[in-house]
Amino acid sequence: MKTKQTIAIIGASGNMGSAIAKSLAGGNYRLLLYSTNQEKTATLLKSIHEKHPGADAELIDCSTQASWEADIIIMAVPYAAEKEVAEKIKEVANQKIVISIANPLNETYSGLVTDPGTSAAEELQQLLPHSKVVKAFNTTYAADFTNPVIDGKQVDGFIAGSDPEALEIVVELVATAGFNPIVAGDLSISRTLESMQSLLISLTMKYDYNWHAGWKVLHN
Repeated sequence: MKTKQTIAIIGASGNMGSAIAKSLAGGNYRLLLYSTNQEKTATLLKSIHEKHPGADAELIDCSTQASWEADIIIMAVPYAAEKEVAEKIKEVANQKIVISIANPLNETYSGLVTDPGTSAAEELQQLLPHSKVVKAFNTTYAADFTNPVIDGKQVDGFIAGSDPEALEIVVELVATAGFNPIVAGDLSISRTLESMQSLLISLTMKYDYNWHAGWKVLHN
């Protein structure tokens, strides 16, 4: 039997954090849910146990402790909060997989605040030099976790990372969440994934663009 992995979800009470937690609760994982909003996180845990009575999930009141116990750390926090979280968990995240889901959008959602030659994920890798940073879930909306199948086809979940073993593990995790995992390339490709999502968000705001259609080309 495969060893159960422990996943710390930092920012579990947010839209993305809670969506990810719910989608993974049915898998062979132990979930540690951390958020500064303990009331919302407690409500999340209750909803998880209502749908998955046997789910191995619990609240934890310290991001450092959660990261210390975890095999995989999901940074379900805004880009602006990543540096602060990274500083808190740096010493306990060595050799662990850290998933960056952030899109570094400006205040008007019209572009990115990162320099052209880097990305939020690459910046996180610099902050956590001894961790295995992987980009995932940044091209999905929270609502997609409820129904990741459009017209009978799974929504694609793009992944970028430079560690082969970490990529294999995250591919399985993205599949467990209900998406069709596609490894887009090494961690530098996260620049493209973040720019792509920035464009799609901009188009959605401007034209009510049905961005799901953009992923279907890979299934044809």
